Amino acid sequence: MKKQLLLFAFSALALTSCKDDDLQAYEMDMMKGDWKLVKREVISGKDNKTVLDTEIITGCEAKNTLFFKTDFTMSYTAYIGTGMDCQVSQKTTGSYTYDQETKILGFKVADEDPQNYRIDILTSKDLRVAELFGSYDKDGDKIPDVTYVTYKR
Repeated sequence: MKKQLLLFAFSALALTSCKDDDLQAYEMDMMKGDWKLVKREVISGKDNKTVLDTEIITGCEAKNTLFFKTDFTMSYTAYIGTGMDCQVSQKTTGSYTYDQETKILGFKVADEDPQNYRIDILTSKDLRVAELFGSYDKDGDKIPDVTYVTYKR
């Protein structure tokens, strides 16, 4: 009986010692590495479902890469060109913040204002974020619409 009680006590301690920090570390571990830009969508702010515009990324722009490190630094490499002749047009480095509870991802690059995104999907293969800046009303219903950006590994 004492062994069962001791086992129960250790189990309870182990279960209560798991914190949100573990979840944040897990999510940051999933974010680390290269992400390729694959799609931009504008979705109605009225119902957050109706797709108003979709841009599938092709050509050299499909090589655009977002890179996260677990030390809260990031970089973005953009490409231009035609066909197979793609050249790096810009490489930006900076830092990021991540709030696991609100799913807000903030980018800070050099002297620019921080730009915040809300993580909509995060898996080992997919990252979809909603821009929380620069909203506009694409469909004319007087409600700002939301731009979603999708990345894949």
